[in-house]
Amino acid sequence: MTCYRHPDREAFVRCQRCEQLICPECQVESAVGFLCPDDAGGTPKQLSRQRSRVGLSGQPKLTVTIIAVTVLIWLLQLSPVGQTVEIYFAYTPLATTIAPWQMLTAAFLHGSWLHLLFNMYTLYIFGQVLEPMLGRARFLALYLIAAFGGSVAVLLFSNPASSVVGASGAIYGLMGAYFVLLRAIGERSGQLTGLIAINLIFSFISPGISWQAHIGGLLVGAAVAAIYSATRKPEQKTLQGLGLLVLIAGLIVLTMNQVSNYQIA
Repeated sequence: MTCYRHPDREAFVRCQRCEQLICPECQVESAVGFLCPDDAGGTPKQLSRQRSRVGLSGQPKLTVTIIAVTVLIWLLQLSPVGQTVEIYFAYTPLATTIAPWQMLTAAFLHGSWLHLLFNMYTLYIFGQVLEPMLGRARFLALYLIAAFGGSVAVLLFSNPASSVVGASGAIYGLMGAYFVLLRAIGERSGQLTGLIAINLIFSFISPGISWQAHIGGLLVGAAVAAIYSATRKPEQKTLQGLGLLVLIAGLIVLTMNQVSNYQIA
């Protein structure tokens, strides 16, 4: 067995993402094992030089960007136009047909500074692990699809006149995805299972918290990660995209079916 980049060198380690054999010179250490230079964005030497040139290169940049955008929107909520922002961008199931964008934009609004702080802290904790593992494009897709899944669950199981805000659906999606990915690579997931269970119990017993969004985000995030795990080889990128499209189409069908039920009623 030889390294895919150095055919003259023996290799006994596989990349956690694409499963190609890599020699010690090509092994890039990550939170879940070793990645090849193609999946890590460069060789260990190249990445080391990048980190030395730019102090923030080791940061999960997309995660930090999402946090920054969410905080800016929170500040906008506190401004004189805050009420207008919430009317147009908070998610209300009855308004799905006239404002479908709310199913995503609600994930960037929050009801209080404590709500914002907890969600952004949790986002950073999971983002700094998942973003390097998945890459920015797949991480962003996971975040947004999980947010959508949380809104679909709100549409299906919540009061249609209720108004929902918060990134909790998307963040529970990250939890569900991390659980699936840990299982896929054979890592222990007992502590994460306990964390998810505790958070879900808290969701059910605390008034004013949308447990529907939490459950929906968790399940959809796990589904996205299952698609990623089943199609992680380079030649399966098209299949991976199709899998995500099928999942999104299923969520859209559920949305349209429930909206039609509202109209009939």
